[in-house]
This record gives sequence, structure tokens and C-alpha cells, in this order.
Amino acid sequence: MMFFPSNTIMTEMFKLIYDTAKVRLGFLIMACALAGIAVSPQQGLSYWQVLILGLAVLLSSASAGLFNQYYERNIDGQMKRTRSRPFVTGRFRAGSWWVAGMSLALVVSLVAATLATNVVAALYIFLGAFTYGVVYTVWLKRRTWLNIVVGGLSGSFAVMAGAAAVDSAFAPEPLILAAVLFLWTPPHFWAMAFACKEDYKAAGVPMLPVVVSDSVATRAILIHTIALVLLSLVPFWYSLSWIYLFGAVTGGLYFVWSCLKLVANPGIQQGWRTFAASIIQLGMLLMAAILDRLILG
Repeated sequence: MMFFPSNTIMTEMFKLIYDTAKVRLGFLIMACALAGIAVSPQQGLSYWQVLILGLAVLLSSASAGLFNQYYERNIDGQMKRTRSRPFVTGRFRAGSWWVAGMSLALVVSLVAATLATNVVAALYIFLGAFTYGVVYTVWLKRRTWLNIVVGGLSGSFAVMAGAAAVDSAFAPEPLILAAVLFLWTPPHFWAMAFACKEDYKAAGVPMLPVVVSDSVATRAILIHTIALVLLSLVPFWYSLSWIYLFGAVTGGLYFVWSCLKLVANPGIQQGWRTFAASIIQLGMLLMAAILDRLILG
């Protein structure tokens, strides 16, 4: 008699893969690509092209996220925050078929993006996955505090993928938004690293809050945040409307306010609050950019 997994087992497996592939982060990266389309002065993509490009970015991000946990399973076992991940606990067993599956997912995403839009958009998608999966995870994370600074290019490449899909890769608006994403990643990640500083010390990962004093780390987070918020306002003076400006100002002020509180009270709880504020700020910025295009065209 043939055995079929129960719904409970299938649901649990889906949840494990969802978490391990960092799909929630993938949705944020997908939103970066959609925002890249939205802020581009040139338009012309059909809804199905936008949908396929968005799913391609999501799939490539998931493959890179899965590789990140696959490759870092030894580090994850040394950190309280990550020691329950499936590759650490043994619920997922590392093997060559995982690498084959991740590679196949990336290839499918690149082929889909190429067929739906163009090869330049697919190239940016590949660069985003490669930067996070190889440059950040393999080459830099255990070697230098600049790891996440360079890793911040992953989100920038997603914006550029969206812009390239409509042949606007070098227009001012998507270039500025890509620069904003580059500046956003370090304070976002450093806030979490500040809250998990002891974990990173135990694992020997040189995140900025580990290698400098609390005062230097919190001020670096604040300075990066002020810079990215100010830069995020610039597209308004090109072609975006008050909808975008409202999202950029509101989310930006909230992020800066949370960073100021971290400088004044450099503790674990405020580190997590600042980390959350960074996600809220970026979510508001990207949503405002997309709504700006949808509502006002």
C-alpha cells in the first residue's frame, strides 16, 4: 500500500522550507524589484511580466537564503538565535541534492526572468543571489566587519533588476533607490547584530557591534540611517509624488527616532526595536513607491 504523508507532515515540511529559505526576506527583496519597476520613468511591462519577474526574484532570493543556512550550519549551531534551524538540529540533512535543488531553483528563476523581460534583468537577479550567497556568506562574513556592507548590494541588485526589466536601469530614480538599499542594509543588520552581540562573539563572526564599542556601533547605525533617509527623499524631486514623499518621510523619521533611542540606551531590547523599525521604514518606502505608480501612474 502506497504511503502518502499526512497533511500535518506536509504542513510542517512546508513551514521548515519556508523558514530555512528565508522566504519572508524574499518577499522584501521582491518588493525591492517591484519598486524598481515603479520608480522607473519608462514603463510598458504587462501585469504577467511584472508577476513573473517578481516571482523570479522571490525564487532566486529563496535559493540564496537556503544556501546561507546550508553553508552556515556549523556557525548556526554556536548561536542561541539560530541553533534550532533544521540543518543544525538534523531535521534537514546536508547533502549534494540540496545543492542541486538550490542551483535548479536559481536557474529556473533566471530563465523565467529572461523569457518574461530581458537578459539584463536576469543578470541583476543573479548578481543579487550571488552577492548574498557567495560574496557575503562564503567570502566575507567570517573575515571582516565589512561583510554586510558589501552584502547590502543584494537589495540594490533587486531594484536594478526591476529597472532593467523596463529598460530604465540607469535612470536617476532607480539608481537612487538602489543606493538607498545599499545604505539601508548595514544599520538594519547591525541593529540585530547589536542585540545578538554575544552570539556573534561566540561564533567568531566579526560583525561591527562585536569589534567596536557600543558607542561607535550605535553611532554608525544612526549615521547610516540619516544618510539613507535623506537620500530616500531625493526621488520626489524627479518624478515621484506626495505619496512617495509621505512614505519616505514617515518611515524615515521613525527609523531615525529608533536609532537615536539606541544611541541613548544601547541595550538588547532597543537593538531589536531598531531592527524592527528598519523593516517598517523600508516597507513603507517600497510600498509608497509602488502605490505612487499604481494610483497616479
